Amino acid sequence: MLTLAQKVGRMMMVGFAGLRPPPYILDWLARGRIGGIYLFARNVQSPAQVQQLVAECRAAAPLPILVGIDQEGGIVARLRDGFSESPGNMALGAAQDPWLAEEVAAMLGRELAALGINWNFAPVADIAHQRDNPSVSTRSVGRDSELVSDLVAAQVRGFQRSGVAATVKHFPGLGNTVIDTHVGLARVCGSLAYLYAEDLLPFRRAIAAGVACVMLTHVIYDELDADSPATLSRRIVSDLLRGELGYTGAVCTDCMEMKAITDQVGAGESAVRSVLAGVDLPLFSHTRARQAAAYEAVLAAAQTNRISEARIDESLMRIESMQQPYRQADAPALHVVDCQAHRTLAKQAARAGLALLKAGTALSSLRKSRVAAVEFAAGRVSDAVEAKSQRLFSDYLARRLPNTDCHVLDPNDLASLPASLFESDTVILLTRNAHLQPAQLQRAQAIVSRSQRVLLVCARNPYDAGLLPNADTIICTNGDSRPSLIAAVDAICGDYQARGQLSVEIG
Repeated sequence: MLTLAQKVGRMMMVGFAGLRPPPYILDWLARGRIGGIYLFARNVQSPAQVQQLVAECRAAAPLPILVGIDQEGGIVARLRDGFSESPGNMALGAAQDPWLAEEVAAMLGRELAALGINWNFAPVADIAHQRDNPSVSTRSVGRDSELVSDLVAAQVRGFQRSGVAATVKHFPGLGNTVIDTHVGLARVCGSLAYLYAEDLLPFRRAIAAGVACVMLTHVIYDELDADSPATLSRRIVSDLLRGELGYTGAVCTDCMEMKAITDQVGAGESAVRSVLAGVDLPLFSHTRARQAAAYEAVLAAAQTNRISEARIDESLMRIESMQQPYRQADAPALHVVDCQAHRTLAKQAARAGLALLKAGTALSSLRKSRVAAVEFAAGRVSDAVEAKSQRLFSDYLARRLPNTDCHVLDPNDLASLPASLFESDTVILLTRNAHLQPAQLQRAQAIVSRSQRVLLVCARNPYDAGLLPNADTIICTNGDSRPSLIAAVDAICGDYQARGQLSVEIG
């Protein structure tokens, strides 16, 4: 029989820094002060190291725990080097193939299960309403709610048949704002009818597919609850999600240490209010003091009956129901991670998600041209994305076309462009979110206007294509994970013909 303190602990999910669990985490697990952990790139060095980290945490806990991670694929993937990378949601949207979306999710799920991770914070069900939304971006399947719904349901099936609990997010929809909840509180003022017809549809489909968990977002929806973000709103969690949509499974928050919450409410009170709203699993990603404050505040609220013990017991039943199917007694061996079959599938998906928007003369004349290439490094536009300044595209392009003069540029640097660019017959230009970064856009426009011929590759969002329409040839990768960048080079070199269809409008 669990004590009240242990019951509250089962609801607490925390993150930490380091490649091994720190002593306080092992202590909290042993004493039942937390019910599990979740991992970020800061916790990852290799498959064997992650497997060992997870095993240490499980060994410390007297009861089964949840181990979670954000492994969406595409631009949000905490497991990269040494693991299978996959194209993200918008590339899957361009491929328009539910079977492929399910297989890619199953691939990622198998690798998580091999590591001992039984909870994935994916898929993303947000609709790409706003081109300037910095945190949704290519994490969204696209603009059409039916397509989004079909592929989200497919991903739920894929993750969960691989032994990993899926989490559909960010309820009730994060796509219709331009504010990143990592840095501020967002507010959606649109009509309720529109929300029901558009944003809620993918969540309904995910629920019908048996999704194990729903993640809430830190956004205020004026027509639902003008006073509280979804994370803290009983109207949204208990009345809408559980009542109207009939969802009976577990509900977690987005990280409660985002500024959308911490700038408004303290850690302890926000945890209490989330539980009162109907949340089962408040998530605190970073700070030991805030994690401790959340646990202590919820326990104090339960001891004084501000939160009834019956309410705590409801959450424990839902958490147990979520955990039970994902105990991973027959998890795959570690050699499945980044295996050849997974690489082949990721390559197939990336190629299917590549879209040729404009076909000029650049592709056909490339082998006979003097070619230069400019790759804008990844600049940070949202804390949701662990951006790395990568030159994979340029390095691979140089191997395929050895005489190419390659340059990697800082997206925020307005220094003069290399003179050799304008001595070339063709410039291959790769942008990353130029529509959100004025300095990058200014330099990209200068390259297009001054060059004889430009082959434009829009990595990350495809919206850059609408701002650089004079490029001779335009390709959209719909994301810049490793498979998508390699697929772009292979298309440029004529290995295959891109057939993907954009899932958003760029005009």
